[in-house]
Amino acid sequence: MGRIAMTNEELWKAVLGQIELSISKANFITWFKNTGILSNQDGVVTIGVPNGFAKEWLENKYNLYILRALKSFDENIKDIHCVIASGKPGLPLPMMDSIKNVDAVKPPEHTGFVRKKLIEKPFFTTTGPSTPEFHETNLNSRYTFENFIVAENNELARAACYAVSQNLGMAYNPLFIYGGVGLGKTHLLQSIGNEVMKNSPEKRIKYINSERFTTELVDSIKNQKIDKFKEYYQQMDLLIIDDIQFLSGREKTQNEFFHIFNALYQINKQIVISSDRPPKAIPTLEERLRSRFEGGMITDISRPNLETRIAILEAKIAERGFIIDTPAIRFIAENITQNIRELEGALNRVIAFCEFHRVSPTLENTGEILSQLIENNKKTIQTDDIFRVVSEFYNVTKEDLIKKGRKKEISHPRQVMMFILRTELQAPFSTIGELLGGRDHTTALHAFEKIHKNKDVHPRLKEELNTLKERLYYPV
Repeated sequence: MGRIAMTNEELWKAVLGQIELSISKANFITWFKNTGILSNQDGVVTIGVPNGFAKEWLENKYNLYILRALKSFDENIKDIHCVIASGKPGLPLPMMDSIKNVDAVKPPEHTGFVRKKLIEKPFFTTTGPSTPEFHETNLNSRYTFENFIVAENNELARAACYAVSQNLGMAYNPLFIYGGVGLGKTHLLQSIGNEVMKNSPEKRIKYINSERFTTELVDSIKNQKIDKFKEYYQQMDLLIIDDIQFLSGREKTQNEFFHIFNALYQINKQIVISSDRPPKAIPTLEERLRSRFEGGMITDISRPNLETRIAILEAKIAERGFIIDTPAIRFIAENITQNIRELEGALNRVIAFCEFHRVSPTLENTGEILSQLIENNKKTIQTDDIFRVVSEFYNVTKEDLIKKGRKKEISHPRQVMMFILRTELQAPFSTIGELLGGRDHTTALHAFEKIHKNKDVHPRLKEELNTLKERLYYPV
């Protein structure tokens, strides 16, 4: 491929067009906003970025994406280099102007957290404006950035939350985090509040879920104190609303929240919101609120992978001062996959059983302790489910798996398919052979024995099988 004649700005726009198709919208907006090529000399492209945060992520996380896209237009490009160039003349700004620039922040230092005793008072006073000494933050001091397990499923959300805690109202405002139940949203939200309280105790902070917010609003209307209610919330430096989806359909609550949101936003006070789904997926949410939410930073937390679940378990076990065999830890992580809350619940069940019966937790008794829980969590699967998951995972079609052929890119998925049919459905080898193109039962037996033998020798194969089982029983 030869070199395509382009200006630096044209080249970067073309590169962004490719990258946008490869990563999530939230990541694309966050890390590639206000970036551009400063120079392209001797095979090295120098990219201008707005801050140190973006520099670190583009160089360490998206290096391959950028380099691959650049080389598709100019094969002579060998490397990239990022420099902080916010505000420099000539720096192309090809991204959306509506999104605010962010200041550079440093990664958190893992220092000890000082537990602060909260003064419990009514949620707002009736004698005058509230002060930091006379309001309840509702924060739980156990939730900190230091004890949050960072992994691929949550690293963007964690980075955004930390950036907010270091620069209220200026980094991402509002910050909207969404994800399923029990994945760590509340931990991250409260970590923001605790970090701010640790560094700036004079700040007014309020963490509240939308259900309680609605209850307090209704009470203030009944008691003719709605003005005090709004005054109280409009004085916050940091307002954190958890589970905002429960405002759906509550017109009066949404209306009052809209006015509070606007009052805080206009004076650069920080607003952080969580939900179990993105703003556009919340039914009967007022369009003006949806627009406000989408005007800031939106990031998600997905279900943790196996390595993350193991790390979480190990951290919880160390916190409890307990000892569990490594195989038992892995067994829990492999079988409890829905969310962190269930994972911790399963661990607590094992610890409680072993402490009560005065036995050590092993792989065998852990399986027995959790057998009912695991069985209840699993969905019933059918042959078509296995065909679908294997086909999607290996990027082959059902017809590829059935038809004759010995190409490795097809034969390996087919053997895995046979193995899963046997282990998960206890299908006879003759049935398995028939399902996979009318093959002899000895072919199915050979495939089963080969995968069974190799899974304990080749870690990559074992990981493939774990991932396939997870997708079968716990689809996203």
